[in-house]
Amino acid sequence: MEPERARELLARERARIERALADVKGREDDADPDPYEASDVAPDLLEAELGEGMAERLAEELDAVERAERRLEEGTYGLSVESGEPIPDGRLEIIPWAERTAEEQARYEQLGR
Repeated sequence: MEPERARELLARERARIERALADVKGREDDADPDPYEASDVAPDLLEAELGEGMAERLAEELDAVERAERRLEEGTYGLSVESGEPIPDGRLEIIPWAERTAEEQARYEQLGR
């Protein structure tokens, strides 16, 4: 993949993730539970927990984008961090922060990271 295309994809993903994180943070700031009864705050608590999970996932994606940006600057973007094999451009178009080939990623996830 051409470096300029990779920069474009990574910048787009960074912007998407940062917007989503700001949205989650905004919803957390809006929450003002008034605990008169447990049934009154249960929906707020559930939403807060879901928001925390989403924020954690987004933060992990942002970390992966940052690692991909470093690899781009180092000249190793598009190569598997595991084997050094090229990651197909089609995979990088969909997941610009991909660190492994699809097969390697499947094995990595099976081993429980």
